[in-house]
Amino acid sequence: MPKKEATPTRPCLLLLDGHSLAYRAFYALPEENFSTTTGQTTNAVYGFTSMLVNVLRDEQPTHVAVCFDRSEPTFRHEEYAEYKANRSASPDSFRSQMSLIHEVLDAVRVPHLSLAGYEADDLIATLATQAAEQDMNVLIVTGDRDALQLVDDRVTVLMTRIGISNMTRFTPEAVVEKYELTPAQYPDFAAIRGDSSDNLKNIPGVGEKTAAKWIREFGSLEELVNRVDEVKGKVGDKLRDHLDQVLMNRRLTQLIRDVPLEIEVSGLTVGASDRDEINKILDALEFRGEIRDRLFKTLGSAEVAAGEGFEVEVAALGPDEVAAWLSALPEGRVGLAFKGAYGSGTGRIDSIAIAAPDDGAGGAHGMRRAAFIDPTTLTESDEGALRAWLGDASKAKAVHDAKGPMLALWAQGMELRGLSCDTALAAYLAMPGQKSFPLEDLARAYLQRELRGEAEAGGQASLFDDDQDDDAARDLALRALAVRELADALEAFLEPRGGTYLMSDVELPLVTVLAELERAGIAADRDYFGGLESEFRAAVKQAVEAAHAAVGEQFSLNSPKQLQEILFVKLALPKTKKIKTGYSTDAAQLAWLVTQTDHELPTIMLRHRDQDKLRTTVEGLIKEISDDGRIHTTFEQTMAATGRLSSKEPNLQNIPIRTSEGRRIRQGFVVGSGYETLLTADYSQIELRIMAHLSGDEALIASFESGHDFHKATAARVFDIAPEQVNGEMRAKIKAMNYGLAYGLSDFGLSAQLSIPVSEAKALKEEYFEEFGGVRDFLNAIVAQARNDGYTETILGRRRYLPDLNSDNRQRREMAERMALNAPIQGSAADIIKVAMLNVQSALKEATLGSRMLLQVHDELVFEVAPGELETLRELVTDRMNAAYSLRVPLVVSLGVGRTWEDAGH
Repeated sequence: MPKKEATPTRPCLLLLDGHSLAYRAFYALPEENFSTTTGQTTNAVYGFTSMLVNVLRDEQPTHVAVCFDRSEPTFRHEEYAEYKANRSASPDSFRSQMSLIHEVLDAVRVPHLSLAGYEADDLIATLATQAAEQDMNVLIVTGDRDALQLVDDRVTVLMTRIGISNMTRFTPEAVVEKYELTPAQYPDFAAIRGDSSDNLKNIPGVGEKTAAKWIREFGSLEELVNRVDEVKGKVGDKLRDHLDQVLMNRRLTQLIRDVPLEIEVSGLTVGASDRDEINKILDALEFRGEIRDRLFKTLGSAEVAAGEGFEVEVAALGPDEVAAWLSALPEGRVGLAFKGAYGSGTGRIDSIAIAAPDDGAGGAHGMRRAAFIDPTTLTESDEGALRAWLGDASKAKAVHDAKGPMLALWAQGMELRGLSCDTALAAYLAMPGQKSFPLEDLARAYLQRELRGEAEAGGQASLFDDDQDDDAARDLALRALAVRELADALEAFLEPRGGTYLMSDVELPLVTVLAELERAGIAADRDYFGGLESEFRAAVKQAVEAAHAAVGEQFSLNSPKQLQEILFVKLALPKTKKIKTGYSTDAAQLAWLVTQTDHELPTIMLRHRDQDKLRTTVEGLIKEISDDGRIHTTFEQTMAATGRLSSKEPNLQNIPIRTSEGRRIRQGFVVGSGYETLLTADYSQIELRIMAHLSGDEALIASFESGHDFHKATAARVFDIAPEQVNGEMRAKIKAMNYGLAYGLSDFGLSAQLSIPVSEAKALKEEYFEEFGGVRDFLNAIVAQARNDGYTETILGRRRYLPDLNSDNRQRREMAERMALNAPIQGSAADIIKVAMLNVQSALKEATLGSRMLLQVHDELVFEVAPGELETLRELVTDRMNAAYSLRVPLVVSLGVGRTWEDAGH
């Protein structure tokens, strides 16, 4: 988008059509890629905000306003009842974002306005007219071509073309070049052409070329009407027959330039933004990275006091200086920052910064003190002093995201002990709904400061000969200082919210345990995986050939467009769910097609996708096998709002276990050299046991204590028969109910899961709750309590904040209700397995066993058993896992042993 040449001394008013741009953003960005952890769709907000930042940056206006439509009828509806009547209602997921866009505008101090009875275009026309009269330049950003009538020497229109970033700049000359009409003639042309989006009828058989030709020939619509008899032929007859429609179109497309607004153009100056408010709304929207940076850079001239940085005096410690500096540190917690390369099985530390405890003295000019250490420059005594200090558990240390540096230090023969706060973990406990916790964002949110150094009187002496080295050292020292101060702020924030125990006794010690698991990894049979990948690749090829044979032509099975053409045009199969690009071909819709047609293609497509997904999974696993023959996954503590751990690179929680092919993948994970076997241990039906514990439902507790299969026992109670009379279908229904209720399973969801009518599903739930009334009351109470408190809690006090429980938007409210049902149960299960991991790892070390824990996948732990230790390990794991938490229904641990992960399953 070329930038308009601005007159230096002339102010510029930027006007944006809010609804038009938000709507374009909504359809330009896929919903599935833009949503918060509470289920709030954010694609329109993101796209609108991104566009706003770009245009503010590129055009640098002195004045700005965003105009919005309102839901009330306008004067156009009063004249023409069918005005815009053809438009379908906006999707709920779009409407729910409009208030969020207003919040963003409020935070960046951009005025936004609307007025009952008028459209946004009318407000824009009024403000543009006023600004031009005051000798201002005006730039209008919109997707509505009606705005072209406003273009003149003072007013330029930026018209969105594709999405929200591709725009055309319309000056008077550009309008003439595009339409061969002047801006003043454009609304006359539009009246003849009609506008399907506004439900303004055109003249049948008269297109844009004829409409433009008439206006060019007669000069205006008024003149055309005066000389309408001069228009010959059938098109002339059609024009005369529809003249009333054309004249009404013209009245309706004319923008009002004197709307009675309460604000003057002079009041639309670009205000000083509130960085704290911007951070709050961006945090709530879970917007990270470049959009935040672009926004602050664009609004940099409007910074407020909250944007202050840090003051630190940095000492670059040379040879034989480390030991003395460390020994002189005052009592108190230091902040540590590392720079290096981190990996699950290896890594390196290139530099370390240590922010000294605040003893009240400070360095020169009263600034905070920090040291910068390059490990490659250390003498033998320096290295020994640093190793001893890092490994001293009595020296309290704060680190941001400590697991990576911990692994890298191990690789260099050093230990990190004394970790009293991990600021990433503390922020996660404070805001479990966020997806990432950059140190820069946390410093702004909790310290109201920017992660940069403040200039000091007289400046600071150079640390190195190279200015770049100076900058790198100061940057790392600033991070260390920010970590130290942030640790105090986050701990103070967590204490009244009950997060102190979780931080100190669960999450923090778990960092070391997870690092040990990552360092160990799990052995992988490369040859086996290679053969399996070839087998799945052949199955994919076979499915492609079968699909081509089934339809009699070749096409790309991975192209939704080509597949739509084959399924719904060539084969004329029943139409699936309508989407923006046609009809859906996702797995759920293909499965539906299987039930609706005898044609084999939907079945082949599902088989192709399953085999291709398995091939991709195995291919990814092969790439992750390290030189030691093991796969070292990375465990994430801060990804899931419920407290569950996740894994990546590779994601070992994503391996299917309910299909025979998925189980074959687990066969490739094997016992390593020097070990006897693998052992797996998991909790039996832990979430149901937690539900029984939390609800206190005596009937549910009795089902666990009955000695019968739990699902059969609950089915017997629901159907009022003996457990021996419960058949497989009955058990399956109640099993779906048992697990589904904890996830907010609706009547419709149960219906779909069991392939039964919704009425039958509703009746089944009613029967279930007649027997287990305590469960019903518990589930109702969870939502009610969370709506009152604003959060849910697990058995260890882990909170999940759900502000959308009180939202006026039904979609957001119902999503939050489902989360409220699930979070205490799934979160409590996460708490228990974490405590179990700590217990087991501690016991392994106390018993000085050679066996080791390798993996945690949901409720399962995987161990590698040293020769001769199997029975000892069985007892130790069972005992420590059972002791993780005392429930009203005892925890039950299931064990399995085998050479492979699959063989050890149970």
